[in-house]
Amino acid sequence: MDSDLQYLTEKAVRYAIDSGARYCDARAEQQEKKSALIENGEIEYVRSNNDTGIGIRLVKEGIWSFCSITNPNSFEQIKEAVNNALRNSSHYAKNKKNEISLYPNSINKIRIDFPVLKKPELEELLKIGFECDKIISDTPRIIKSIVNLWYTINSKYFVNSEGSEIVQNFTDVVVDMVATAHESGLTQSINITEGGRGGIEQIINKNKIQQSAQEISLKASQLINAKPAKEEKATVVMNPDFVSLLTHEILGHPSEADRVLGKEMAWAGGAWWKGKIGERIGSEELNVFDDPTIKESLGWYYFDDEGVETKKTTLVENGILKNHMQSRETGKIFDTPSTGNMRATNYRFIPLIRMACTCIGNGNWDVEEMIKEVKNGYLISNMKIPSIDMKRYNWSISCQYAQRIENGEITDLLRDVIVMGIAPEFFESIDACGNDFTVRPITNCGKGDPMQSMIMGNGGPSVRGIATVKSVN
Repeated sequence: MDSDLQYLTEKAVRYAIDSGARYCDARAEQQEKKSALIENGEIEYVRSNNDTGIGIRLVKEGIWSFCSITNPNSFEQIKEAVNNALRNSSHYAKNKKNEISLYPNSINKIRIDFPVLKKPELEELLKIGFECDKIISDTPRIIKSIVNLWYTINSKYFVNSEGSEIVQNFTDVVVDMVATAHESGLTQSINITEGGRGGIEQIINKNKIQQSAQEISLKASQLINAKPAKEEKATVVMNPDFVSLLTHEILGHPSEADRVLGKEMAWAGGAWWKGKIGERIGSEELNVFDDPTIKESLGWYYFDDEGVETKKTTLVENGILKNHMQSRETGKIFDTPSTGNMRATNYRFIPLIRMACTCIGNGNWDVEEMIKEVKNGYLISNMKIPSIDMKRYNWSISCQYAQRIENGEITDLLRDVIVMGIAPEFFESIDACGNDFTVRPITNCGKGDPMQSMIMGNGGPSVRGIATVKSVN
């Protein structure tokens, strides 16, 4: 982190307090991003971007206000932005209904450098990308291969008027791949995302990325011969990749306390379990948590954008709703500490309550045993597209492929499958969770208005329950 940027950040907080703010925090961020897109053996683009700035949040007369400055080069710029934010607070304070109050938090002064075992370089990423592209393109029936690779090197400095000063330096490496097959008028695509917080080891260890390229291209090719599924309500065994999106949409987002309170209603922003803390919302097999301390996941961090130290938070325990993800503000309302989930996409945005690494807890079942007990059902594999109502009560999520289960045996491969359910009914139907817990990278979670896109982890084991299955074509 540039020392001049840190100095301006600290000075911004002091100036805001001296000018009448009751509370102020600021985030200085520096990011270097490099990316490349390979399509059918050709480089479509190589991009490099550097972004630096400060986001300043303050409370005056009981009202939040926020401002940001890109590439600040003088304190006069800071003063002008802060003065505008202070005026905004005073203006909106005339119509305020409730005064902002924050749950107490400890003062933290620390620098954290996240481990990077193998520093990412664009040349090496391109080499890996071409290898994966060739694996995909050489598979029969494949007509299109897309490999999108990127990494970011990030430095974030948080300071507030209570005395916290926190530096976090981290690197993310991610690869998105798509394999598209076509034959006899039918087109099928399979995609996957790999990567995590750390260096290039996040994609190359144990040939992870090459194996993923082989798996998606083979499955896309096989789907050309797959059958559509008839519509029926049946037992489903969902694999961890599909479960990660189910967890994200139907358990994670409704657990964000701002949604529970109705303060964040953009983009299906309600919560189906509002007011149900302490009540049963699923079977005893259902355990849900959010954990920013899961190392190497894209949701791994030590302090959030309010300077709150992170820890694992139990959201659902044996089917009982225990807690929501909280900020310091919502924590005061619920009379509980912040869970360390306040995050912003970058310095340009005010933080929102966001998932870090929200997961269904691991179970004791061997997945093969889970399948053997199913007389008539489906094995649902890999996330695709969600569709949900405003409270995330009725949901449907398409999968990349499914397979019939008949008398405990996996049979026909099925295409264009969508899974539908009603949240409390489905979660009450869960009777088995596998011992194959997996965390998957999520790179495009949207929330807020204006929209903030966020990266995170989501995961869980294979899960067995009852849902409606059908093919969309």
